[in-house]
Amino acid sequence: MERRNYSKAYRVMHWLIAFCMLFLLFTIFLRLTWMNKENVANIIQDFLKEKSVSMDRKELIVLAKQIRKPMWIWHSYAGYALSFIIAIRLILPFFGQMKFLNPFQKNLSLKNRFQYWVYLVFYVCVVLSLITGLMMEFGPTNLEELMEEIHVLSLYYLIPFLVIHLGGVLMAEFTTHKGIISEIISGKRKSQDK
Repeated sequence: MERRNYSKAYRVMHWLIAFCMLFLLFTIFLRLTWMNKENVANIIQDFLKEKSVSMDRKELIVLAKQIRKPMWIWHSYAGYALSFIIAIRLILPFFGQMKFLNPFQKNLSLKNRFQYWVYLVFYVCVVLSLITGLMMEFGPTNLEELMEEIHVLSLYYLIPFLVIHLGGVLMAEFTTHKGIISEIISGKRKSQDK
């Protein structure tokens, strides 16, 4: 079974991408739950009722959007950071660092072929998400709605990828690649293959 060497460049890129993706996922989670504009508007409305003040529902929604706006500013910052990190990730193979794993190689095991395909699809989806996010910010306004619809679909690849990735890492840790978690953190093997 092939053991990869997780260079410092690989580990830094892995964790930068992971933290950006988790932060972006966290802001999406907040937007869909506690910080949902309808929920925030309801909280404001309940508070105003206690003060015997009323406000039009449309105004409540506008106020709710203003309250959660800083969260979306941070979502954008994380998106810019991830765009920069992914650009570096895509350039590194040309300098002999972090080569891309080719799922079309001959003599790959079924497991490795599946793994390589998962990563290829992941990177394509991430790049598409980043392009649509950037187009929403800087592109023509007539494309903004379409870009947002495509961008929202990001949630549907990210969560399955995380489940597959974490499941695969845990399976490897407890079966054929003991110490893989330590390796991706420190770069050193804690246990040797037997």
